[in-house]
Amino acid sequence: MNPKFQPADLNSVSTYSIKDRKTKVQQTDFAQLGPPDATLAQFTATLPDILKVKDLRNIVKAIAHAYKLEKPVIVGMGGHVIKCGLSPLFIHLMEIGLVSAVIMNGGASIHDFEIATIGSTSEDVAVNLETGMFGMVQETPKWMNYAISAGAHADIGMGAALGNTLLEMNPPHMNYSILASGARLGIPVCVHVAIGADTIHMHPGVDSAAIRRTSFTDFRILDSVLKHIGDGGVYLNIGSAVVLPEVFVKALNLARNLSKGEIKNFTTVNMDMIQHYRPLENVVKRPTQSGGAGYTLTGHHEIMVPLLVHLVLAELAIDEG
Repeated sequence: MNPKFQPADLNSVSTYSIKDRKTKVQQTDFAQLGPPDATLAQFTATLPDILKVKDLRNIVKAIAHAYKLEKPVIVGMGGHVIKCGLSPLFIHLMEIGLVSAVIMNGGASIHDFEIATIGSTSEDVAVNLETGMFGMVQETPKWMNYAISAGAHADIGMGAALGNTLLEMNPPHMNYSILASGARLGIPVCVHVAIGADTIHMHPGVDSAAIRRTSFTDFRILDSVLKHIGDGGVYLNIGSAVVLPEVFVKALNLARNLSKGEIKNFTTVNMDMIQHYRPLENVVKRPTQSGGAGYTLTGHHEIMVPLLVHLVLAELAIDEG
């Protein structure tokens, strides 16, 4: 044995009483077993007040608080959110004035438009890609490209153009459309596209100038909404890993630039099946580093979104008495 490296003498170790130690978990934070027929509020009360449950409770309180303060609650969503059948929940939140604005990527707008017009969406990409027929249906691009071109001439955003067209068409499933609901309620629904990323861009009726103009108008509308998010507002990014996090951080920066930096102390949340780099940086961390709070909730949208929505509604019902 090397004489320089003798076994340490543990008799010299410094210790202190466990009564003086700071700890992260208390017995009082543990889960409890509730009644089999528990209400949602009763079930939530049984959850351990630890880690993500604590975050979930903080998010619920932040959304409810924003609603009571009449601060914006903005929901950003990718296409998978629509495909998971969650539109009715967001439409209800829009109707009661809890959701102040919705932002979508191009894919989400297509799924929303198809649900409204034909009641179904989401083709088998792998199968149709083999024959070059992926995205080559006739009706969706015809109607949507017409609406976007009309929107450019009217100098309105893409979301409003698509929503107004749906109101004019009055399709059989329009009550499931966030786009139509936004137009009906006067709530901004902004569509932010990447040219070439959406199936309707592959068709002869596409007007690239109209796409750029209407989507850029929506970017400027989002900037106006974000000017009011400070001191209590909430932004949720649900299921968009790239486009919407990039749009959000630029629109927030522009809003701060125009307001001399006075947009702070709000809450951001990223909800997705896995956590990606851009949402973590551009939604959760960077926007709230000088005030506010950023959270992540990881899980399947079809479970996590209904859970969050109903917890918020339960929180507001409790507060109202």
